[in-house]
Amino acid sequence: MNQDPRDARIEELEAENRRLRRFLDETGLPAELRHKVRNTLSMLRAIIRRSAETSDSVETYVAHLDGRLDALAHVLNALMRSVPEGITLHSLVADELLVHLAREGEQVAISGPSLLLRPGAAEVLAMAIHELAVNAVEHGALTVPHGRIHVSWTLSPPTEPSGTRPQLTFIWEESGLANLPPVPSHCGFGTEVLTRSLRYELKAETTLTFEPQGLRCTISLPLPTQITVVEDEE
Repeated sequence: MNQDPRDARIEELEAENRRLRRFLDETGLPAELRHKVRNTLSMLRAIIRRSAETSDSVETYVAHLDGRLDALAHVLNALMRSVPEGITLHSLVADELLVHLAREGEQVAISGPSLLLRPGAAEVLAMAIHELAVNAVEHGALTVPHGRIHVSWTLSPPTEPSGTRPQLTFIWEESGLANLPPVPSHCGFGTEVLTRSLRYELKAETTLTFEPQGLRCTISLPLPTQITVVEDEE
């Protein structure tokens, strides 16, 4: 019986992942840096395996895996260039959409207070934004010339009486479609990232609403310490 090419590729990538973990343990890197890199490797492992499990063909697996790895590599490179400040949420959204030729001021509108994202929050939000963008390309607003995407976020007082951090609400809203199915036929890796990974990593709650004119995704979370509000200069 022939082995599924996806299984062979998973075994190869996971072997490399284990090799990198051993290398980290042997290099004597500072504990904090070693922890961050190991977290990244864990995310890579999850991306590789879940991409295979939720793809219905080798071609789909390869395309989606490449896109997800590229998105993660892009945000990691941006973080390394901007240490220790972090990267802005605005650039994270704009850059991901630009990869898909969706430009701000044309099909895309982006608004919200200036927020800086550091490691931990940046990677998981980058993956969520990537999945939303890919869905828009394959099924949503970016499938039609008149489709539009409006991305916005706001800050509000803590929802818990004992809370000290503001509440961040991130909204991805698509329009311009006429017959979007009310509910997708299956839940794939992208839905897992939006509903499970964000909850686990950032204590976020995600609501996906499939309106006929387009998807609306609302992500609400207590502002984590890895996200900093940039105060306007006087």
